[in-house]
Amino acid sequence: MSKRSVVTFVFMVIAAAAAPLYAQEPAAGGLASPTEVAKWSIITAGFALAFAAGLAALAQGRAVSAAAEGIARNPTAAGDIRGSLLLGLVLIESLAIYVLLISLILFFLKPFSA
Repeated sequence: MSKRSVVTFVFMVIAAAAAPLYAQEPAAGGLASPTEVAKWSIITAGFALAFAAGLAALAQGRAVSAAAEGIARNPTAAGDIRGSLLLGLVLIESLAIYVLLISLILFFLKPFSA
């Protein structure tokens, strides 16, 4: 057995043993209060925005780096590389803007309130 398999197995055993610690009694009526839902919506939106912004920045950095390397290797193809780069950057940025839109909806509309 590899070391990675053993470590994974140990973490799974620990997680299975610790799972009952996080068990909670059901809320009154089985429904969460509107303030609880609003609180978790804001937290979820914040994490989604942080992940999207970070990963979009990494993807844009890799795209610009690859384009600069491609232009340095083949200067005659600079126009085609530049066009593909701009299209890729637009698509990457649009994904981050979609996450921002969803986060703003979660911040201001309180989607699960009655």
